[in-house]
Amino acid sequence: MERFDAANAQDPHGVELPYAQRLSAWVERLAPKASEELHMAARAQHICRWVIPRESYPPGRIGYLKWREDLKQFHARKAGEILRQLGYVEAAVARVQDLIRKRNFPRNAESCVLEDALCLVFLETQFTETTAKTGDEKMLGILQKTWRKMTPQAREIALTLPMSTGQRALVEKALAGFTS
Repeated sequence: MERFDAANAQDPHGVELPYAQRLSAWVERLAPKASEELHMAARAQHICRWVIPRESYPPGRIGYLKWREDLKQFHARKAGEILRQLGYVEAAVARVQDLIRKRNFPRNAESCVLEDALCLVFLETQFTETTAKTGDEKMLGILQKTWRKMTPQAREIALTLPMSTGQRALVEKALAGFTS
Protein backbone atom coordinates (compact mmCIF):
# COMPACT_ATOMS: atom_id res chain seq x y z
CA MET A 1 0.00 0.00 0.00
CA GLU A 2 2.87 2.35 0.80
CA ARG A 3 4.33 1.89 -2.68
CA PHE A 4 0.95 2.53 -4.33
CA ASP A 5 0.45 5.58 -2.13
CA ALA A 6 3.92 6.89 -2.96
CA ALA A 7 3.19 6.57 -6.67
CA ASN A 8 -0.17 8.31 -6.32
CA ALA A 9 1.32 11.04 -4.13
CA GLN A 10 3.25 12.19 -7.23
CA ASP A 11 0.00 13.31 -8.87
CA PRO A 12 0.53 16.98 -9.80
CA HIS A 13 -3.20 17.59 -9.26
CA GLY A 14 -3.25 15.99 -5.81
CA VAL A 15 -6.38 13.93 -6.45
CA GLU A 16 -5.20 10.34 -6.89
CA LEU A 17 -3.95 9.61 -3.37
CA PRO A 18 -7.14 10.85 -1.66
CA TYR A 19 -9.17 8.97 -4.29
CA ALA A 20 -7.28 5.72 -3.59
CA GLN A 21 -7.71 6.19 0.15
CA ARG A 22 -11.44 6.84 -0.20
CA LEU A 23 -11.85 3.80 -2.47
CA SER A 24 -9.98 1.65 0.05
CA ALA A 25 -12.20 2.92 2.86
CA TRP A 26 -15.31 1.90 0.90
CA VAL A 27 -13.87 -1.56 0.22
CA GLU A 28 -13.16 -1.93 3.93
CA ARG A 29 -16.70 -0.86 4.81
CA LEU A 30 -18.34 -3.09 2.21
CA ALA A 31 -16.15 -6.15 2.83
CA PRO A 32 -14.24 -5.99 6.12
CA LYS A 33 -12.79 -9.46 5.46
CA ALA A 34 -11.73 -8.74 1.88
CA SER A 35 -8.62 -10.39 0.51
CA GLU A 36 -5.28 -8.62 0.40
CA GLU A 37 -5.55 -8.67 -3.40
CA LEU A 38 -8.84 -6.75 -3.31
CA HIS A 39 -7.36 -4.17 -0.95
CA MET A 40 -4.36 -3.75 -3.23
CA ALA A 41 -6.55 -3.49 -6.33
CA ALA A 42 -8.58 -0.74 -4.70
CA ARG A 43 -5.47 1.20 -3.78
CA ALA A 44 -4.02 0.81 -7.29
CA GLN A 45 -7.26 1.24 -9.24
CA HIS A 46 -6.23 4.66 -10.61
CA ILE A 47 -2.49 4.47 -9.97
CA CYS A 48 -0.66 7.25 -11.81
CA ARG A 49 -3.82 8.09 -13.75
CA TRP A 50 -2.56 11.57 -14.62
CA VAL A 51 0.08 10.01 -16.90
CA ILE A 52 -2.62 9.37 -19.52
CA PRO A 53 -4.83 12.47 -19.60
CA ARG A 54 -8.29 12.32 -21.15
CA GLU A 55 -7.32 15.20 -23.43
CA SER A 56 -4.77 12.95 -25.14
CA TYR A 57 -7.66 11.02 -26.74
CA PRO A 58 -10.27 12.19 -29.24
CA PRO A 59 -13.42 13.79 -27.84
CA GLY A 60 -16.65 11.85 -27.77
CA ARG A 61 -17.72 8.44 -26.61
CA ILE A 62 -15.32 6.38 -28.76
CA GLY A 63 -12.33 8.39 -27.53
CA TYR A 64 -13.59 8.15 -23.95
CA LEU A 65 -14.03 4.36 -24.10
CA LYS A 66 -10.57 3.90 -25.66
CA TRP A 67 -9.05 6.08 -22.94
CA ARG A 68 -10.80 4.08 -20.20
CA GLU A 69 -9.66 0.75 -21.65
CA ASP A 70 -6.08 1.96 -22.04
CA LEU A 71 -6.17 3.24 -18.44
CA LYS A 72 -7.29 -0.15 -17.11
CA GLN A 73 -4.41 -1.83 -18.88
CA PHE A 74 -1.95 0.83 -17.69
CA HIS A 75 -3.11 0.64 -14.06
CA ALA A 76 -2.91 -3.17 -14.08
CA ARG A 77 0.59 -3.08 -15.60
CA LYS A 78 1.82 -0.45 -13.12
CA ALA A 79 0.37 -2.34 -10.14
CA GLY A 80 1.95 -5.55 -11.42
CA GLU A 81 5.36 -3.90 -11.73
CA ILE A 82 5.23 -2.69 -8.13
CA LEU A 83 3.97 -6.00 -6.76
CA ARG A 84 6.65 -7.98 -8.62
CA GLN A 85 9.35 -5.63 -7.30
CA LEU A 86 8.08 -6.41 -3.80
CA GLY A 87 8.25 -10.16 -4.43
CA TYR A 88 4.56 -11.02 -4.66
CA VAL A 89 3.83 -14.36 -6.27
CA GLU A 90 2.48 -14.25 -9.81
CA ALA A 91 -0.93 -15.59 -8.77
CA ALA A 92 -1.43 -12.63 -6.43
CA VAL A 93 -0.20 -10.18 -9.08
CA ALA A 94 -2.58 -11.67 -11.66
CA ARG A 95 -5.50 -11.49 -9.22
CA VAL A 96 -4.88 -7.80 -8.51
CA GLN A 97 -4.57 -7.12 -12.23
CA ASP A 98 -7.79 -9.00 -12.99
CA LEU A 99 -9.64 -6.94 -10.39
CA ILE A 100 -8.25 -3.68 -11.77
CA ARG A 101 -9.19 -4.75 -15.32
CA LYS A 102 -12.66 -5.74 -14.07
CA ARG A 103 -12.31 -9.27 -15.39
CA ASN A 104 -15.10 -11.60 -14.34
CA PHE A 105 -17.37 -8.72 -13.31
CA PRO A 106 -20.09 -9.27 -12.15
CA ARG A 107 -19.57 -13.02 -11.66
CA ASN A 108 -16.81 -12.55 -9.09
CA ALA A 109 -17.87 -11.34 -5.63
CA GLU A 110 -14.72 -9.29 -5.04
CA SER A 111 -15.03 -7.57 -8.40
CA CYS A 112 -18.56 -6.59 -7.31
CA VAL A 113 -17.22 -5.11 -4.07
CA LEU A 114 -14.67 -3.08 -6.02
CA GLU A 115 -17.30 -1.88 -8.50
CA ASP A 116 -19.62 -0.94 -5.63
CA ALA A 117 -16.82 1.06 -4.03
CA LEU A 118 -16.05 2.78 -7.35
CA CYS A 119 -19.72 3.72 -7.82
CA LEU A 120 -20.02 5.03 -4.26
CA VAL A 121 -16.89 7.16 -4.63
CA PHE A 122 -18.29 8.50 -7.90
CA LEU A 123 -21.58 9.45 -6.25
CA GLU A 124 -19.79 10.90 -3.25
CA THR A 125 -17.13 12.95 -5.02
CA GLN A 126 -17.89 13.34 -8.74
CA PHE A 127 -21.67 13.65 -8.96
CA THR A 128 -21.73 17.46 -8.95
CA GLU A 129 -18.80 17.89 -11.35
CA THR A 130 -20.14 15.29 -13.80
CA THR A 131 -23.62 16.82 -13.77
CA ALA A 132 -22.14 20.26 -14.47
CA LYS A 133 -20.20 18.84 -17.45
CA THR A 134 -22.95 16.68 -18.92
CA GLY A 135 -26.23 18.31 -17.89
CA ASP A 136 -29.15 16.78 -16.05
CA GLU A 137 -30.55 14.71 -18.94
CA LYS A 138 -27.31 12.90 -19.66
CA MET A 139 -26.70 12.49 -15.93
CA LEU A 140 -29.96 10.53 -15.66
CA GLY A 141 -28.51 7.87 -17.96
CA ILE A 142 -25.20 7.89 -16.11
CA LEU A 143 -27.02 7.35 -12.82
CA GLN A 144 -29.00 4.45 -14.29
CA LYS A 145 -25.81 2.82 -15.66
CA THR A 146 -24.13 3.31 -12.29
CA TRP A 147 -27.14 1.82 -10.50
CA ARG A 148 -27.13 -1.26 -12.77
CA LYS A 149 -23.54 -2.05 -11.78
CA MET A 150 -24.20 -1.85 -8.05
CA THR A 151 -25.29 -4.62 -5.70
CA PRO A 152 -28.43 -4.17 -3.59
CA GLN A 153 -26.22 -3.42 -0.55
CA ALA A 154 -24.44 -0.60 -2.35
CA ARG A 155 -27.71 0.77 -3.71
CA GLU A 156 -29.05 1.03 -0.17
CA ILE A 157 -25.92 2.82 0.97
CA ALA A 158 -26.01 5.15 -2.04
CA LEU A 159 -29.45 6.35 -1.03
CA THR A 160 -28.07 7.39 2.37
CA LEU A 161 -25.23 9.51 0.96
CA PRO A 162 -25.48 13.25 1.57
CA MET A 163 -26.85 14.97 -1.54
CA SER A 164 -28.14 18.36 -2.46
CA THR A 165 -31.84 18.70 -3.16
CA GLY A 166 -31.06 18.84 -6.88
CA GLN A 167 -28.92 15.70 -6.75
CA ARG A 168 -31.56 13.83 -4.78
CA ALA A 169 -34.20 14.84 -7.33
CA LEU A 170 -31.97 13.59 -10.18
CA VAL A 171 -31.43 10.25 -8.43
CA GLU A 172 -35.16 9.86 -7.81
CA LYS A 173 -35.94 10.71 -11.44
CA ALA A 174 -33.27 8.25 -12.69
CA LEU A 175 -34.56 5.48 -10.45
CA ALA A 176 -38.16 6.09 -11.47
CA GLY A 177 -37.16 5.01 -14.99
CA PHE A 178 -34.74 2.36 -13.78
CA THR A 179 -34.98 -1.24 -14.90
CA SER A 180 -32.31 -3.63 -13.68
